[in-house]
Amino acid sequence: MQTFSGLVSVLIVFVWLGGNQVSPLRPICDLRVLEHFVREARDSEVIMRGCRGGCGAMKSYFVPLTSVDFAFWEHIDVHEQAVEVQTGLSLLVQALSTAMKAMSNSRLANALDNNISNIHSLSQILHSLDLQARSTVLPDDSAPTSSQTQEVSSLPELLQVQSSFLRGKVRLLLSAAPACQRQNS
Repeated sequence: MQTFSGLVSVLIVFVWLGGNQVSPLRPICDLRVLEHFVREARDSEVIMRGCRGGCGAMKSYFVPLTSVDFAFWEHIDVHEQAVEVQTGLSLLVQALSTAMKAMSNSRLANALDNNISNIHSLSQILHSLDLQARSTVLPDDSAPTSSQTQEVSSLPELLQVQSSFLRGKVRLLLSAAPACQRQNS
């Protein structure tokens, strides 16, 4: 069921991205798509909190910081914001992929796979808004945390960071995207 939900989410985004509609940017800029991804991350977090066995080995994961220094954020241009968001999304994919590989419960692995698909869809949205980061350098699993990353030690924490990152920095970036600003004028 979770896989079906993930496929439907991805198909909705691709239909919105690829349709020959008069105003193709409207659904891309519509933050309800992002809210759907946030809800799915929260649902996965609830599932992981209820996991008693078969959740895989406990491991530390490097994830993006979710806090936003608004004074700094407003002074950097939208493409610098995009680099930070894309790096964060890449970190989340890396952490979720690592967790999924260690997962022995297929229902839980499907939930993580769905979250990975949602993040890939968000990356496509950023690309369609010309907000794709040009190059993203990721720390490897053994790298010390940088000023833009933090370390978490459980899957529920990882998924909590994912939903916070989506509600925070991703939402701010999409709200400030020039294409979305033109549409709202």
